[in-house]
Amino acid sequence: MSKTMKTVAIASAVAAAFVAQTTTVQAAAKEKCYGISLAGANDCAAGPGTTCAGSSTVDYQGNAWTLVDKGTCTEIELPAMADGTPRQGSLEELDRDRPA
Repeated sequence: MSKTMKTVAIASAVAAAFVAQTTTVQAAAKEKCYGISLAGANDCAAGPGTTCAGSSTVDYQGNAWTLVDKGTCTEIELPAMADGTPRQGSLEELDRDRPA
């Protein structure tokens, strides 16, 4: 193998390792936040009767989650519920705002 080919191979391996590490770090900096997505805009797990991403049917559906930056879930501003009760994101599945 020529010196140029070895250099290209090493550079490619280093670049691949960097991308893999960056992706892992980015994923670790996110967390699931339940009850914050609009209908059809969830990342996954929208409860019984749904398949996955984009399958929530109610705004702020309590059992549908969206990935957010770690530590921000409960700080996201959401409109109050119809009865005036404050609505907040949660790191755990919620019973509120589920489809009838």
